[in-house]
Amino acid sequence: MQHYRNLAGNSGVEAFDILRHAIKVRFVNGATYLYDYRVPGRAHVEEMKRLARAGRGLSTYISRFGAQYAERID
Repeated sequence: MQHYRNLAGNSGVEAFDILRHAIKVRFVNGATYLYDYRVPGRAHVEEMKRLARAGRGLSTYISRFGAQYAERID
């Protein structure tokens, strides 16, 4: 996984993995979730990818729009 840059300094996101049709996000509490085109949908996943690359806003976006995830990965 790639380390999340956390430019705001207060993110709950620690790392991410960008996949073709999905994104995996690992939070600072150690939980990892898969978000894909099925759940929560393509538009949300593509925005999450953009925010992950930018290093800012991903945790806030997920708390607003990404409460549903495809799978929890432990």
